[in-house]
Amino acid sequence: MNFTRWSARLPGTQRRAASRTDTTVSPDRRGDGSVPAARAEQLTDEAPPAPGVPSVDELPVRDVLDRVPALVALVHGPEHRLAYVNDAYVAAFGTRDLGARARDALPELDEPGLFPLLDQVQRSGRPRTLKSRKAPDGRSYTFTCTPVAESATDDGRDGRGVLVFATDVTDHAEAAGRLRASERSQRETAVTLQRSLLPQELESPDDLRVAATYHPGGTEAAVGGDWYDVITLGGGRTALVIGDVMGRGVRAAAVMGQLRTAVRAYARLDLPPHEVLQLLDGLAAEIDANQIATCVYAIHDPNEGRLVYASAGHLPILVREDDGTVQRADEPTGPPLGTGGWIHTSGSIALPPGSTAVLYTDGLVERRDEDLDVGIAALEHALSGATGTPQVVCDRLIRSAGVTPDHDDDVAVLVLQHPARKGAEAELFRNAALELLGGVEAAPRARAFASGVLTSWRFPADLHDLGVLATSELVANSLQHGTPPMRLRLRRTDRRLIIEVTDGDDHLPRRRRAEPGDESGRGIAIVATIASNWGSRRTPAVRLGRQLTDVQNQPSLARSRVVTQGGAPARLTPPRPPPPRPAPRPA
Repeated sequence: MNFTRWSARLPGTQRRAASRTDTTVSPDRRGDGSVPAARAEQLTDEAPPAPGVPSVDELPVRDVLDRVPALVALVHGPEHRLAYVNDAYVAAFGTRDLGARARDALPELDEPGLFPLLDQVQRSGRPRTLKSRKAPDGRSYTFTCTPVAESATDDGRDGRGVLVFATDVTDHAEAAGRLRASERSQRETAVTLQRSLLPQELESPDDLRVAATYHPGGTEAAVGGDWYDVITLGGGRTALVIGDVMGRGVRAAAVMGQLRTAVRAYARLDLPPHEVLQLLDGLAAEIDANQIATCVYAIHDPNEGRLVYASAGHLPILVREDDGTVQRADEPTGPPLGTGGWIHTSGSIALPPGSTAVLYTDGLVERRDEDLDVGIAALEHALSGATGTPQVVCDRLIRSAGVTPDHDDDVAVLVLQHPARKGAEAELFRNAALELLGGVEAAPRARAFASGVLTSWRFPADLHDLGVLATSELVANSLQHGTPPMRLRLRRTDRRLIIEVTDGDDHLPRRRRAEPGDESGRGIAIVATIASNWGSRRTPAVRLGRQLTDVQNQPSLARSRVVTQGGAPARLTPPRPPPPRPAPRPA
């Protein structure tokens, strides 16, 4: 479409064009159309030079280069002999001997590494650039080397040359350096914030050896939401948790900190793993309904030799047995935290002596160009050959996954080992149990059993007496307020003595203040006084031994009373509540 012709027919266009009497239209611009005024409004692409002003082709090149504020040098021939330097170059580095080789005449170009570039430009005939290189004068320059047209010298030598053009970018380089320093400082602050939200020192369970590592991802300043924790529970049990809040930034770190604090609080209730995740699910929705988080919560009981766990959209736990076989705990897995409307369930995986379990976040196995199962399979292969302490296993898994400081995602790894103890070390970890048949003889039998066991374990006299006293009070409480079947269990570790009494009643004992005239109500107070810690929990249904012929192979809901002597806390623990009984019993 000829827009000029079309627009000239608009109403009023011809009148406006005719009124412009100051516009002169040259004959060669008229053409045959009937709208010469409209054609006269077209602008030419190039305006003719004003009289007396020389064109670019007529300008003397040397005069132009001498007045350029950038540094300019021209070299010729295979030896790069100096042919020209401009005034700015002389002002920066002093006068130079023309005709000398560039390596001798221009030594300041050696530090930025320019001489190999001159050879490359001369051979290829293509320009090359070195950005922001520091020269001996302390300033930064961007060097552009451009080949000049071939020419022959009078003596027949090769006249090909290279024009070196150096622009001072010192201010830009210093600004970029300050920006990098600021980003580095912000990143260090962000990583410090992230690490402050993680455990500063992992708790040390009696029966497990644990280690964890965290690697922040990428070089940007945003923090991530990966986290882990180890929590010691009652009865020598240990809770292990690892999670990942999706996204990066302070918001993800804040959500992570709240979830980790909540997990520690819920763990103190000694709930099963699926109930802990159920509580976390509701809390995550209240904190931020748009923030997705995954988590796996596991409990290790040394008396069972298994990990009982629940997963909210997290990656499966891997367990390496003593012979190198790796098992994957795939089920059950629910949706991520905060989705709501899902009933989580618990599963279990064997953790026998000599085995190693690994909990990890997706940064260890997820790659953009690979399927997630490929990464998990590679981790299984690396774990099958990983031996040594938990920290050594952590480091080997990190290296095998190719995690570097510029990795694009955060990585958290938690490794726990259930060591196989032999010899003198095995003597420090002992167990003894006694089935308590109801009747007046149960308490004396329990005291005699505890006394004999503690004597065989070579406990000092003071700890022996305290252990027998705690056993007597716990058994008496169970006989008075509990129901059969009953069991006494003594467990010794390298740091503590745990005394546990279970019975079939579903009401938990509690400590109360006894009045001076009361004949009972002081048993739990005595236990709390002589033990470093105590507690109670509802345990899931258990099957008692064949000695109880009346309840053989019958499930029962047990109540535990646990006392620790000789060091760290004694603990009692809680399970899933059964249907309420009509009348509660006092503790």
